[in-house]
Amino acid sequence: MSTSFELLATERITVGTVGVPGQRLFFVQARQGDELVTLKLEKVQVAALAAWIAKTLEDLPAIGELPNDLEPEPFEETAWTVGSLGGSYDIDSDRIVLIATELTADDTDDDEDDEEDDPFAAPSGAVARLGATREQMAALAIRGTSLISSGRPPCPLCGYPIDPTGHACPRTNGHRPPAL
Repeated sequence: MSTSFELLATERITVGTVGVPGQRLFFVQARQGDELVTLKLEKVQVAALAAWIAKTLEDLPAIGELPNDLEPEPFEETAWTVGSLGGSYDIDSDRIVLIATELTADDTDDDEDDEEDDPFAAPSGAVARLGATREQMAALAIRGTSLISSGRPPCPLCGYPIDPTGHACPRTNGHRPPAL
């Protein structure tokens, strides 16, 4: 099992990418003191996280000034790949807590034994709890949305991303590229 992390008073939290659109690695990165945690995410997880943070902030008091230094710190590799994301608002500490669980082989099995799985069982992989201020999380959501929109443009016919090398649109049965 990989290492679990508990950084409930992060000094920095951000999302970032490595690579070119269409082949990017998405990640979330948090720092608390000397500890730097970088976890691999999927693009859809970044989009869902940004949307969840925005929705959560709607019900909370107005936020103050947002941090502007959101560039990720250099890292060699991610600690692990995130399988599921969750979160909550801790009213006592006035922090939003992001809870990420590691993607494990159990998560990728397509066994027919799903009826026997206990939905309330403890996760089988590592867990990261990352707590940040409302301002830090708002800045993370804005950055995440920006990263998502800076990717490949969507096809106007089918909505799938258009690669720089071309696009065989299913709406045209792959016979002609869509007009942009």
